[in-house]
Amino acid sequence: MSMNPKNQPNGAAGGDRPPTQNPEIILAKWSTRFWAWLVDFMVVNVALAVLFGLLSMPMWLYGFTNPGMIMMTRGMMTSSLPYIGGEWWWNGGFGGPFSFAISSLVFFAYWTYMESRHEGRSIGKMLLHIRTTNLEGNQADTTSIAISSFGKAFLLPIDVFFGWIFTNDKRQRLLSRAAKTIVIKTTNDDNRSTQSTAKYLRE
Repeated sequence: MSMNPKNQPNGAAGGDRPPTQNPEIILAKWSTRFWAWLVDFMVVNVALAVLFGLLSMPMWLYGFTNPGMIMMTRGMMTSSLPYIGGEWWWNGGFGGPFSFAISSLVFFAYWTYMESRHEGRSIGKMLLHIRTTNLEGNQADTTSIAISSFGKAFLLPIDVFFGWIFTNDKRQRLLSRAAKTIVIKTTNDDNRSTQSTAKYLRE
């Protein structure tokens, strides 16, 4: 005699499983993300200062022992560049656009490498317990991380400003929306949904 399926618990008939709940993803606060960015900013700038100091040390040592040669070289450089400001270019030109381009490239490489190799976390994100993911809370692909990192490295004021203006329920920057990435609080649950049905909660 077979058992009536009506007497079985709900969801047990036919091998059916109870429906799973949509995962809840806790979005990181803007303030938490700022502190993580500040940590990264200090770490990278200290590393750059040490690197540039080591690279320039031979020149400074040579200058202390041969001050006449340094002055002669400086005069040749400034006299050969009258159309771009001469003395101004020597004193400040390399500290402007050139320095910005180098530091931005380093930041871009740093964030892309760290967040693609360390589960969406840079050093700052590790300390603040947040990470970059795709919209489902899973590890974002390298291309998406690179797009998001480009906004932080080269266009941060514009990226954040327009992200705030056109903000949505996911707290995304402008290029984060283009890359389809979000920043979330890290939890002990690493099993995320593969469907775009996650429920976003604000910290």
